Amino acid sequence: ATVGQNLELVTLDDRDEKRLHDIAGKLRIKGRVEQPVKELSGGNQQKVVIGKWLLADPKVLILDEPTRGVDVGAKVEIYELINRMTAQGRAVLLVSSDLPEVIGMSDRVVVMAHGRVAGELPKGATQDQVMALAVQEIPA
Repeated sequence: ATVGQNLELVTLDDRDEKRLHDIAGKLRIKGRVEQPVKELSGGNQQKVVIGKWLLADPKVLILDEPTRGVDVGAKVEIYELINRMTAQGRAVLLVSSDLPEVIGMSDRVVVMAHGRVAGELPKGATQDQVMALAVQEIPA
């Protein structure tokens, strides 16, 4: 499937070339809208996935490991994108196993352990605080 086909998949709207080019430009997707996604870098593939959900204009966006497997430059672009989304008033739930990423990008951190919430920490929490919650014993 092409970048354009992926972007229009979520809304199922008639193909709106201007809108597709607009979102591809905003996300800085390096490639043409007509280009197959499989030919893009991992970072640009991730941006296509995020872009198709942004076309649905969600109030809440859940991003699961959005920077896994992408290069440092693509990570920075994805972080900038997340910051722009939150500045627009969107809520972003970031799920990541990259602890520095979670701490650096989050307004608050909810730590899960053994399938349960182990605790919640405010912005600026340290890795030690997060790990202390992650390894504690949680009563059944």
